[in-house]
Amino acid sequence: MARSVFNTGTNLDFTKQPMFFGEDLQVQQYSDMKYPIFDKLNQQQLGYFWRPEEVSLQKDRNDYLDLSEQQKFIFTANLKYQTMLDSVQGRGPCLAFLPFCSLPELEGCIVTWDFIETIHSRSYTYIIKNLYSQPSEIFDTIIGDEKIQKRAQTITETYDDLINTGYKWHLNKDSVDEYEIKKKLWRALITVNILEGLRFYVSFACSFGFGELKLLEGSAKIISFIARDESQHLAMSQRIINNYRDLENDKVMLKVIKDTEKEVYQMYDEAVQEEKRWATYLFSKGSMIGLSEK
Repeated sequence: MARSVFNTGTNLDFTKQPMFFGEDLQVQQYSDMKYPIFDKLNQQQLGYFWRPEEVSLQKDRNDYLDLSEQQKFIFTANLKYQTMLDSVQGRGPCLAFLPFCSLPELEGCIVTWDFIETIHSRSYTYIIKNLYSQPSEIFDTIIGDEKIQKRAQTITETYDDLINTGYKWHLNKDSVDEYEIKKKLWRALITVNILEGLRFYVSFACSFGFGELKLLEGSAKIISFIARDESQHLAMSQRIINNYRDLENDKVMLKVIKDTEKEVYQMYDEAVQEEKRWATYLFSKGSMIGLSEK
């Protein structure tokens, strides 16, 4: 049976529903909540609201023209990579997690999370349009960039796996094994946790490094806003993960967590190795003052 956008059945006590795979949602209310922390995190997100156009990039344009070729390479490669990451996150949470969500406070949190990620994508566009004479040349090379493609595949794999299985689940819940779909959800949650916590590490360090050199300071300020948001998103994904471990009492998911423990460690380790390889790639044409591959 397909899901409904508004469950008109008997009033449900959503404080007794699971985070995901419960009953269809009814009234969006934020009074009696199972996990008030999600509403608190949502309010914090909204309180951080900002727009990239608030930051002037006039000086950044001149700074970019004066950069060395290796500095331009580092800055541009990171911008392209960051644009890819937040293109994924600008739609991923809503596409992958929202269809299964069964708590109003978590639903609100995910919707805001997704919205904030689109501001990040818009921010990268704002930077690119202000610093490059032909912005389309930057955007058009993202998909064809082998290094970025490889990293994108790692990130999107678990998202796509959950989304595609979700289509089957919505049409006929009995056609999808509960353990398997919860395993796909768990792997997607871990992937997102890794993305928000690790996958911006090197690129953000470079952005802040330019700022420390009094170069591209407007761009660095925008990146600092994005980093603050990503810290908030890391807290959200970590809360969902912790709830499954400690509070949900979902026997199937607890078995998934136990069975995939080694795989999860490998996922985190691989992300660290990818960040190291990205640093090697960035500094392959030379380092910048204050930063190197090591």
